[in-house]
Amino acid sequence: MAFIPDDILDQIHSRAADIDETNTFPHDDLADLRDCGYLAAFVPKEFGGAGLNTEEICAAQTKLAEAAPATALAINMHHIIVGLGRHLVARGVSSGEQILTGAVAGEIYAFGISEPSNDLVLFGSTTEAREDGEGGYTFHGTKIFTSLAPVWTKLLTFGREDTEEGSRSVFALVDRADGGFDIKDDWDTLGMRGTQSNTTVLEGAHAPASAVLQKVAPGPSLEPVVFGIFAYFEILLAATYLGIGNRAIAVAAESVKARRSVKNDDVYANDPDIRWRLADAAIAMNSASAEVTLLARDIEAGAERGMMWLPQLSSAKNAAAEASRHAVEQAIRACGGSSYYRSHELSRLYRDCLAGLFQPSDQESLHAAWANVVLGPIG
Repeated sequence: MAFIPDDILDQIHSRAADIDETNTFPHDDLADLRDCGYLAAFVPKEFGGAGLNTEEICAAQTKLAEAAPATALAINMHHIIVGLGRHLVARGVSSGEQILTGAVAGEIYAFGISEPSNDLVLFGSTTEAREDGEGGYTFHGTKIFTSLAPVWTKLLTFGREDTEEGSRSVFALVDRADGGFDIKDDWDTLGMRGTQSNTTVLEGAHAPASAVLQKVAPGPSLEPVVFGIFAYFEILLAATYLGIGNRAIAVAAESVKARRSVKNDDVYANDPDIRWRLADAAIAMNSASAEVTLLARDIEAGAERGMMWLPQLSSAKNAAAEASRHAVEQAIRACGGSSYYRSHELSRLYRDCLAGLFQPSDQESLHAAWANVVLGPIG
């Protein structure tokens, strides 16, 4: 049984086109999802949440993305941080408890990690973290693609602190009510417009000592805060993109069952070339779905894969994003010229799926990681 009721998914779907057209945040979608308990769905029951496991929250995200990709991607960032809280607590890092209790209390978490031209992403920051003398920090720098910008109450962010022993990454939560930041009105994009992932300039945003999650050495690692962010970002992003591909196939199947060929005097659903195209899309989606499901189960089980977790999680995200893009392209080819109109749902799905090209891990990072697995580091 799906966590989000079908009638809510139908309402969310009915608003998706207008949200894209007007480039606005889906406030009504957020209200519906809050009312049905979805913001605390991934919180363990012992902390007051619904207790969905990783496979179940992935399935819920896929269904939500079938209804409205931008809404799903925005809410995805909240669930990633809840996943981080779960991982920290499971690894004995008590600072993660505040994330779980906060989600139950109504906090909306946003993701302030990416920075302009910083291809280290999670593994090193250009933002400065300044210690306040009491164990807290202020943050000074620019974060991009900050989804949920109009509504977040807590921002997960990180910065670099330079000490006598060397640099370290400081991960913390900042409270919207405390200020110290400026949100730019700059989210005018090709797709995923409803996420409203505006640029956030940190101008001394403060996290008290209690809101500091962990301080770790920069670079790839299995440190709980680094792995927790990386793992849940990749797997939940992958699950969300699966929804776009699934929806594209469903839209195309409905269309070709009704659309008739003058030449063949039959519906296009009986055309062998059209059948091949949609079957090809479904095959790619089936493989990507299996990869995401397996990793979700292993994350939940705490499976030991060592540092191989990182390239394998990146691969799952890439598989889902590429399969989704392929499915949308095949669906567009099957539906013909009508899908080229901006009013057609496939036109929006095509624009939405392209965001997967840019989100970590991108193709360059993925292939570099796997080259190191196969060949070892460059000597």
